[in-house]
Amino acid sequence: MNGTSSSGKSSIAEELLQLLDGPCFHMPVDAFHAMRSRREVGPEELPEILRRTWRGFHRAVAGMAAAGNNVVVDHVLSEEWRLLDCLELFSARDVVLVGVRCSLDELERREHVRGDRPAGLAARQFPRVHAHGLYDFECDTTSASARDCARQISTFLPQRPRPTAFEQLRTKLRPDLPAVD
Repeated sequence: MNGTSSSGKSSIAEELLQLLDGPCFHMPVDAFHAMRSRREVGPEELPEILRRTWRGFHRAVAGMAAAGNNVVVDHVLSEEWRLLDCLELFSARDVVLVGVRCSLDELERREHVRGDRPAGLAARQFPRVHAHGLYDFECDTTSASARDCARQISTFLPQRPRPTAFEQLRTKLRPDLPAVD
């Protein structure tokens, strides 16, 4: 699932795990950021630390999936390199790309209530996170509950299209990679 901070991805993922058959793993990028030591770093170091964290997260997700696990990922594709990295690493046929949308007003309200995000984070991500423009399924948490979105997604999964959005994006954005069988 891709969406801005505070869009409801983690809440949907928790609900999905209750609805999907078989064992599934929720892998939120926030968990990877939380594993990092809390040592203060300078603003010149932070971008590279964050990039390594995101790259490590992508490889952990790919490893779990390659080992045969079903993985529900919540992600923020607000930088193009993140999507390009995922397109290289993940099996494109097996990825169902879900866009989680929410109005900016509601995102800002949630962010304020949460109090655990930098002010304006969702607003900075908002114009970029869905820039690639292609999903297999989209939901809007502005008014729909996480449970309703999870139900919609679980109903959609058995009828996902071919080629998947991920396959189409891989062909379009990473033509240097071998074609998917």
